[in-house]
Amino acid sequence: MAFIEGPAESELYEADRNEQGYVANLTRAFAHRPQLYAAWRQLIMAIRSTMDARRYELVTLAAARELRSSYCMLAHGKVLADQFYDADEVRAIAEGGGKLDEVDRAVMELGAKVARDATTVTREDIERLRTFGLADEEILDVVAAASARCFFSKTLDALGAEPDAAFRELDQGLRDALVVGRPIATT
Repeated sequence: MAFIEGPAESELYEADRNEQGYVANLTRAFAHRPQLYAAWRQLIMAIRSTMDARRYELVTLAAARELRSSYCMLAHGKVLADQFYDADEVRAIAEGGGKLDEVDRAVMELGAKVARDATTVTREDIERLRTFGLADEEILDVVAAASARCFFSKTLDALGAEPDAAFRELDQGLRDALVVGRPIATT
């Protein structure tokens, strides 16, 4: 249950019903401003269009963990478990471990730092990614992904949007590692 109620019906609801069989709590939260949600989706598509999909999910997970956003941790942890790793590995990554290489760890560290306090990012942080072979465009992608996560996570949490009950179907160990803030909705 969120602090605000979505409208009884919205143009956004039908897409959710068709895609997943229910209306997501995040959709209800944004249903008052469909144009804002559309702009958000367009921004994310622009960021993802130039970024490796796995890297995007790792950076997003790191930023969401720093923001204590259960909703975003669950959503992006699920993507990582469905597409790139098994549940145990995603759990380990979410807890700060996992079998990641130095580049993956570095981009996650930068993503977390951006989410935590972007004013603490230094030239050395950026140079570190360059030493791993990332071009300036790729570094911008990492920063943009983490910054965009701040908007979305903070909006959902400030409105009290609980992660959808459907996340209860995740492996319990993974689910427990991904719930870092608001609990999963019961219905």
